[in-house]
Amino acid sequence: MTGSQEYDVVVIGAGAVGENAADRVVQAGLTAALIESDLIGGECSYWACMPSKALLRATEILAEAHAVSGAAEAVTGDQDVSKTLERRNGFTSNWSDEGQAKWVAGAGIDLFRGTGRLAGPKRVDVQGKEGEQTTLTARHAVIAATGSRAMLPPIDGLAEARPWTSREATSAKAPPRRLVVIGGGVVAVEMATAWRALGSEVVMLVRGPRLLRTLEPFAGDLVLTGLREMGVDVRTEVEVEGVSRDGNTVTVGMGDDTVDGDQVLVATGRTAGTSDIGVETVGLIPGESLEVDDTCRVTGVAEGWLYATGDVNGRRLLTHMGKYQARACGSAIAARARGEQVDGAAWEPTSATADHGATPSVVFSSPTVASVGRTEEEARQAGLNVRAVSYEIGDVSGASLYADGYTGTAKIVLDEDRRILVGATFVGPGVQELLHSATVAIVGEVTIDRLWHAVPSYPTISEVWLRLLETYGL
Repeated sequence: MTGSQEYDVVVIGAGAVGENAADRVVQAGLTAALIESDLIGGECSYWACMPSKALLRATEILAEAHAVSGAAEAVTGDQDVSKTLERRNGFTSNWSDEGQAKWVAGAGIDLFRGTGRLAGPKRVDVQGKEGEQTTLTARHAVIAATGSRAMLPPIDGLAEARPWTSREATSAKAPPRRLVVIGGGVVAVEMATAWRALGSEVVMLVRGPRLLRTLEPFAGDLVLTGLREMGVDVRTEVEVEGVSRDGNTVTVGMGDDTVDGDQVLVATGRTAGTSDIGVETVGLIPGESLEVDDTCRVTGVAEGWLYATGDVNGRRLLTHMGKYQARACGSAIAARARGEQVDGAAWEPTSATADHGATPSVVFSSPTVASVGRTEEEARQAGLNVRAVSYEIGDVSGASLYADGYTGTAKIVLDEDRRILVGATFVGPGVQELLHSATVAIVGEVTIDRLWHAVPSYPTISEVWLRLLETYGL
């Protein structure tokens, strides 16, 4: 069965990013088609943000309770693993996208279940799950929102050893007795934290000298300490040379040393989801990220009809940033469809400019890491006149009330010429709730002289803002 249909906008990929892009253009009065070959809602809903944080939440709560005298004595049992996994399953709707499909229909978006491939300018061929074929033509734009996939490094025997990626790590039905984690980034840290707390023996094999290498060095150091205190065997500066599986045992080789596990998780990076969506038909290279401008329009395609939002463009591999890009992209497409001029100016709804210097992120480790903007090193490399200020969060009255023996550090990075924040990093229990204030300060380009008058409530952890400014010299 074949057919053809025409829409204002065609979106390939119905993850959180694709959903937001389609919804944005429909709200602007355009028609949209959404194509999905897997579950509507994508990685975040079923194999990333939601299940991973659900796995970690009970661990976080128990740690907070044990850190406060009076509550600690009341908590006498261990975490109920089955209940934690059951709660995780609830957040994924047991890997059913029925609710998401209803939302798509209610939003006025047409859904096509199948594989979408570019077939030339403004054309997408859809191979349906039952073999039916449909050609969708876009009047104004096609949006690629196909995300990214876990990357397997070229390690001898790894692929044959049936390794876990982030998908298996977040959806496992039971804790493995022994888990070997290859990698030292966010996924590696969070999954090592989660499964160790749920009873697994965990070994982390990190190629470099520290964890979370894209963040401030002190963040990786504090997380390393936290993991080791949990009982995770973290080994840095090791080179994995080979992996093999014999029945239920997987062996990871590192020169003359080996480590055995029941499962091996590979968390060494991701690659753009462009290998099988037909980008070669419009002159692009399969497997590579799609380079875009600040309206998320692909720069390498003539006539400007192709857009790319989220992980597929390689700018910021974070769900909230992909959704932010999708909103900007949808607004830009709608404006151009109305014949309006769109120049991608900073801080306009049609531009995803926060990617360049105001991206917030949280690592749900123990301790938590919350950061936004540039690190000190990144700011210096950008040629800024930099000054950095740090303060021990545990010295703030609110922190000592939050947890006995609170340990954590806050650091801000300032552009001295403009007297504004360009980066902030907080490490410690509960610091994720400090992050948006830093994000607003950076996006709003609020001077530190003005921030002095943003008085934090006492006694809260937010008082660290006052101490940072005092340490600066205000």
